[in-house]
Amino acid sequence: MPRVSSAFFLVAALCGLAGMAWGSQMGMSGDHSLSPAHAHLNLLGWVSLSIMGGFYALSPRSGWLPWANLILSSAGAILMGVLLPQVLTGKLSGQVMMAAELPAVLGMLLFIAAIVSGLRRPAAA
Repeated sequence: MPRVSSAFFLVAALCGLAGMAWGSQMGMSGDHSLSPAHAHLNLLGWVSLSIMGGFYALSPRSGWLPWANLILSSAGAILMGVLLPQVLTGKLSGQVMMAAELPAVLGMLLFIAAIVSGLRRPAAA
């Protein structure tokens, strides 16, 4: 498996574990007010990063694009998990979410670029 795929899966698993711990904490406290942030961490961190890791494992790419994709997508997921609770509790303005949304969107654009570049290659026999 390419190293970048392993790196995607590692960050995804860490986000998944953090999401599980967070969900358990919400369940034990009975306070689910931060469930949107928990859901974003699980969806962007665990699910999206896992899918990207699988893509790069099945369709290996070399060069800067997969690593830039990893950095931006990971930063977006982690920042979303950190900043969104602050916004939901009114400690920060919703505008601060651009710090998480921008790398997440740029990471997805790089992922789309990787997919499109694969469409240009001849099919494997």
